[in-house]
Amino acid sequence: MITTDFVPGSPCWLDLGAPDVGAAAAFYGSVFGWEYRSFGEEAGDYGFFQLNGKTVAGLGALSEEGARSAWMIYFCTRDADATTEAVRRSGGSVRVEPTEADGEGRMAQYTDPQGGQFAVWQPGTHKGLDAVDEPGSLSWVELYTTDAAAAKAFYGDLFGWRTQDMNLPGGGGTYALITPADLPEERMHGGLMELPAEQLQPTGGRPYWHPVFASEDCDATVARVTAAGGSVQMGPEDAEGVGRLAVCLDPAGADFVVLTPSPS
Repeated sequence: MITTDFVPGSPCWLDLGAPDVGAAAAFYGSVFGWEYRSFGEEAGDYGFFQLNGKTVAGLGALSEEGARSAWMIYFCTRDADATTEAVRRSGGSVRVEPTEADGEGRMAQYTDPQGGQFAVWQPGTHKGLDAVDEPGSLSWVELYTTDAAAAKAFYGDLFGWRTQDMNLPGGGGTYALITPADLPEERMHGGLMELPAEQLQPTGGRPYWHPVFASEDCDATVARVTAAGGSVQMGPEDAEGVGRLAVCLDPAGADFVVLTPSPS
């Protein structure tokens, strides 16, 4: 589970880079009931998605020419500069150098050696998300990669993650569960899975991270996705021991998963 007790290597923030901020705000408002609070033109139209007054994600305009609309996952770090150097030593690349955010913290963005993009947040006055692991908020993160062993080694060295492999039902392959360093299994926050490049359609074959949002009713949420102009790549379907889930795309092509967890 993801909690707001953010520890190094745990997901603490996510934001969406969208080609049309207003359209993205309207879509996710229809799907999850999120309200968008913009910080204005001086902040590049960046703002927060909120649910019941709690911040659940960020939204801003795409800033990289030729980039696809996508969710960016941020992992907590105590030292963005040290993490940046570790990324370089481990064969990753730095897309955005550590940058101050008006005293709220420091961020940096990277690409792992296989091509998956991710980011880190060093908390200042802003610790991260206000709500997680409840309907309409982030409950899990996933990496689809072309080389699971290399990804485990890279992120294990970087964040100290422990991984535990499980076989998917029906011969669906191996899924590695991720737990932050020195924490028990109940603090698992995500997983990674190896897929051939031809199955990584949203990125044209490059590995990518995506968020999983909790829902009280996966089918009802998916109906709102399609009604608002999004589409469904897979599901809704039941996953044994996990819950009912669907892989969705928003109207600009950003992917996310909707999950109604199995009763515990």
